[in-house]
Amino acid sequence: MSRPTHIVAVIGGATAGAEAAGILADHGVVAVVFEQNARPYGKIEDGLPRWHVKLRKKEYETINAKLDRPGVVFVPNTKVGRDVDFPALVHDWGFSAVLLAHGAWRDRPLPLEGADAYVGRGLVYQNAFIYWFNHFPERGYAGPRYDVADGAIVVGGGLASIDVLKALQIETVRRALAARGVVTDALHLEHEGVDAVLAANGLAWDALGLRGATLFYRRRIEDMPLADVPPDADEARRAKFEAVRRKILEKAMQKYRFRVRPLMVPTGLLVEGDRLVGLRFQRTRVERGRPVPIPGEVEDVRAPLVVSSIGSIPEPMRGIEQEDGLYRWADPDLGRLPGFENVFSTGNVVTGKGNIADSRKHSVRVTAHLVERFLGLTRDGDHPANEAPPDRGVETAKASAAAVADWVRTQPPLDPDAAARLLERVRARQRAVGYTGSYRDWIVRVTPPDLA
Repeated sequence: MSRPTHIVAVIGGATAGAEAAGILADHGVVAVVFEQNARPYGKIEDGLPRWHVKLRKKEYETINAKLDRPGVVFVPNTKVGRDVDFPALVHDWGFSAVLLAHGAWRDRPLPLEGADAYVGRGLVYQNAFIYWFNHFPERGYAGPRYDVADGAIVVGGGLASIDVLKALQIETVRRALAARGVVTDALHLEHEGVDAVLAANGLAWDALGLRGATLFYRRRIEDMPLADVPPDADEARRAKFEAVRRKILEKAMQKYRFRVRPLMVPTGLLVEGDRLVGLRFQRTRVERGRPVPIPGEVEDVRAPLVVSSIGSIPEPMRGIEQEDGLYRWADPDLGRLPGFENVFSTGNVVTGKGNIADSRKHSVRVTAHLVERFLGLTRDGDHPANEAPPDRGVETAKASAAAVADWVRTQPPLDPDAAARLLERVRARQRAVGYTGSYRDWIVRVTPPDLA
């Protein structure tokens, strides 16, 4: 710091944050990455189900390469809004700019009055459920545990909902097999499919006595966002995409033995004592793309577990206005917030998407192939589900980081003394969390032995 420079705070060290940090460093801007966890892998580690072994390792190393380089300063175990006040970080620390890349970690609330009173008592949200599924086999896991009983309800409709259904089915089938003296693991069940594993052990689905998990979706199966329809698609092409959506879902249902109830919207809670024991649903019809409740067509569905998978939103943060669960933007293209001239945003914190989304390519064939590979429905390759690329938002992160770099170059650079004071404050936070300054050494140190 012997000459004037710019220093930008990047909030979030996962895919979008790491990509942005690398681009900023390429532009000669020092990027200080504040990461809420010990490891910076975000939804790749905690939201992408653990059967994506190859994909997760590939993404981990991509993130590592971006964060372990000159011009990037890593600050782990530091959640902005909890450990560091957001307005203070923006106004008092002295950063040239702040880039929000901390994703969408909060589940959109199940829109039933009083539902959240039953979280952990019959109701679980998708983010917490997949976090548990990914981590409960670890020897040191000390988080919440869920009783994955047969016959669970999932409310949702996107790719993340399919992940939840697969996890439920894999666990219930694995436990049913274990009760019969057959030992198998989640990765094998995911790769081979339920019927194939049963057949290899001389069993059939009916012999297990399982009902299976059920997805309730408020629109038609053809409306499920499993493959995005290009906005310029004509009716014929739209129909092809709708057929692809149905095909993808039917293949997943067959391979993992879950069920789907379309045109059903939850309208009430079924409660016994202090537990949620199911939901009341109302049948719908779709008019102009929107679900419309049909009066009088109501059904009570009992279940030992309800998983809400209706979307993710950014966590609230002091100083940031929100609207319908999302941050309110003054300039959504750059993620500019009202009242914060030097704050930008990128990734899922802008879009509100917390799942690993399907390809945005406009080819019906390519979209179907990639989504099916991501869901583990094809058999070509060693583990096809691990080879499909997630929607990493890399191009968006690159564009956002370049825009921040362009903007900070229009501002007066920090003088060497101010930069030194700022970086000393950063180092003090690193010392407070036990970070020694070597990124690779830190990753080795905080990675559990059974995850290495």
